[in-house]
Amino acid sequence: MAPLFWKLLAAACLVWYSTITVYIMVRGFKDIREMLRKLKQTRNSVTSDE
Repeated sequence: MAPLFWKLLAAACLVWYSTITVYIMVRGFKDIREMLRKLKQTRNSVTSDE
């Protein structure tokens, strides 16, 4: 019974860790894309002001 408990606990931890990793990856990708879009807008506005 005890080995089954540890296997289930390890599987649950792996699922949790994978879920958190994918969530952070997706949010980070969105944040980087938004940051690059804002930088491009800022660069375009500075270039057009000159």
